[in-house]
Amino acid sequence: QDTQSRSVDLNHVIALLQDSGSKELEKEQLKTLKKVVKHFENGLPLKDVARVTEILNLCAEKMNEQEAFTEPLCELIKLFGLPFQKKKSSDEVNYSVEVSQSIAQLGYLMRVPSSQVKIQICKSIVSFYNMELLGKLLSGYQPTSPNYKIRMAEAGGLAEALVLSLALVENQLTEKLWVLKVLQHLSTSGISCGQMVKAQAASRLCLCLNGADPSGELVFRSSDILWNLLEKASKEEVVNQLRSLECVHALKEVFVDLMCGFRHCDYQLRNDLLVIATLLAENPAVPMIESGFAKVLIVLATCPEVKLPNPLVKGFKLTYSYEDFEMKKLLFNVLRIFSKDPSAAQLLSENHVMPALLYYVKQNQKPGFPDWSAAQYEELQLHAIAVLASVAPVLVDKYLSCQANTLLLMFLEWCTGQDPFFGRGNSFHGTGGRGNKLAQMRYSLRALRSVVALYDDAVSINLCDQGAISQLLDILKYAADKSKEKESTVVLEIQADILFILSVLCENDVHRK
Repeated sequence: QDTQSRSVDLNHVIALLQDSGSKELEKEQLKTLKKVVKHFENGLPLKDVARVTEILNLCAEKMNEQEAFTEPLCELIKLFGLPFQKKKSSDEVNYSVEVSQSIAQLGYLMRVPSSQVKIQICKSIVSFYNMELLGKLLSGYQPTSPNYKIRMAEAGGLAEALVLSLALVENQLTEKLWVLKVLQHLSTSGISCGQMVKAQAASRLCLCLNGADPSGELVFRSSDILWNLLEKASKEEVVNQLRSLECVHALKEVFVDLMCGFRHCDYQLRNDLLVIATLLAENPAVPMIESGFAKVLIVLATCPEVKLPNPLVKGFKLTYSYEDFEMKKLLFNVLRIFSKDPSAAQLLSENHVMPALLYYVKQNQKPGFPDWSAAQYEELQLHAIAVLASVAPVLVDKYLSCQANTLLLMFLEWCTGQDPFFGRGNSFHGTGGRGNKLAQMRYSLRALRSVVALYDDAVSINLCDQGAISQLLDILKYAADKSKEKESTVVLEIQADILFILSVLCENDVHRK
């Protein structure tokens, strides 16, 4: 054995701590613990980790009776933040069970009723992610692999223990933020995310969101972990954990607060929560309507197209930043999702969704919308008209009362006109529309097809009274000419939609044929 290991007999220290009694013995124990800490100040050899953990546990037991053991306990926990050291390469595998169990023990020590101890545990775990080597190496030793402790934390199930410790720091903001900081690091691993989900992390974190925290760290860290869980663990299980009315309500409250934020980080967080809300909305079992969250999102989706004031979005101001542009696209997508839910139809109808979407059914102004760039406006326009195809069949009465057929036919006329507009074709919806208006034509016809497919007489009569049949035949010729220039799936789709619309309009009507 080397001289360093001989200078402290860990078995003797364990035996000494197992005794209790006189004040003199306590002094001896505290003095010995200081020696242990001093001895390992440059790092822990893997072969000693299990025995140091045993000392740690004995010290934690002593601390329950004697406060004097708090300081040495924290100093011993600090050792786990120092580099672990190995004599042979095989040590990492040979000691893996003891080391993983020892690291897991740090999570269980969160039950020690001391803020100082809890914070030190968190600091030591965070240091696992600092790959810089600190301190000197013991003679004849070398550092373990940079991610060794992280792998051992995964193997020991540390993440699950840390999630459960959130209940112990519920009313202690500083400690709670430290636990969230650790969980944020741990959630970069798929294995740890799986363990966290097992401990119901999603619902626990969601209920953390509404805590008072002037720094905003609570929301930032919690939403970042939720995001990682959705990406790296079972999305279905995470959504399932978030589906309670309490969780959805908590998400709504935080979202509404962020909606009125003015910092760049507020906009980013708002959008992150909006993505989470979108995933929840896709699950019919999630109480989006009952919680009031659906209404907030629907009303927000109609800003600024609908100018009517609404208390739900009081304090919200669109800044036309990149984050606001992304938010608009996310909200349009939410409308599409809600259009599939029959119980949301009334909300969509009452909150002016139809006029908000039809706002975009008009020729593009140059150089674009007053506050969006031309490319951004085109992307929003195409997205809105694409969503119209989902919403219109659900709100057919609103569709007719807003004269949507008229607007779409006028817009289609512009699409075939000589106006010197050139589509950017940058977005998903803009595919095949670069340098032309084919993308606008494609989605307008798709919207018309969606309502015509209802076989509703009021829709058909309204279209025919406006000369839709002859206009559609002209567009069919226009599309045929385009396909001669260059064949494309977009032109084929346009032709197929026109033929379908014409077949429905002319069905059972000799005059129209």
